[in-house]
Amino acid sequence: MIRFIALISFITLFAADARAQGNVPLVADLSNHLVAITTGFSGTDVLLFGATDGPGDIAVVVRGPSEAEVIRRKGRQGPIWLNAEEVAFRDVPSYYRVASSRPLAEFAPQNLLSRYQIGVENVRMNTVADAGLEPEEVADFRKAFVRLKTESNLYDQGLGAINFMSNRLFRTDLHFPSNVPTGTYLVEVYLFRDGDVTSAEIVPLNISQIGASADIFDFAHNFAPLYGIVSILLAATAGWVASVVFRRT
Repeated sequence: MIRFIALISFITLFAADARAQGNVPLVADLSNHLVAITTGFSGTDVLLFGATDGPGDIAVVVRGPSEAEVIRRKGRQGPIWLNAEEVAFRDVPSYYRVASSRPLAEFAPQNLLSRYQIGVENVRMNTVADAGLEPEEVADFRKAFVRLKTESNLYDQGLGAINFMSNRLFRTDLHFPSNVPTGTYLVEVYLFRDGDVTSAEIVPLNISQIGASADIFDFAHNFAPLYGIVSILLAATAGWVASVVFRRT
């Protein structure tokens, strides 16, 4: 019900804005610009909705905060397996998801998909150092990185559906799993016509921890040594209490 009201409100505002400013090719917004992660957070969906000034295709890209990632490959040395080679990727999205009105290949040329980094295979992943590896080996590390992110539900190689209503109004649900990283996300909305991007919108989304979990997170990062000591003391105390209880029973 809340999403429906938000969608109707947006349509009304869009119509008024279009009358005031003339023809607007594309506008888009989110039902919620803040996702609050609390202790019981188990994932959530955010509604993306928008309107165009006529027929066209929509592609949506959701990018999480950039981060550095190190991917390691184990190698056997004697009877044991050890980390042998590694590749460090820098400025890669911590979260990445794509949705479109049709399969991308049906309306978007590859050069534009590469330029705007639409599709997991088009995300730029710059390496810090490749340890003398061949390009083919670096490509294998990239595939491993994408596979690990996909298995963690942080990368979506499939395409979510964007539903059109009357060829002008569109909507889609953006899913964020329970392990979604915190930070500022960018929701990029592209309008394609005749194999070109005719308009684009970028909508920010903030995902942050609140409440007790946020306090514990900040304490652990700002006072790491003290957090470690407190954790050890709590674990030792819990073990001592358990031993006393079971000894009495």
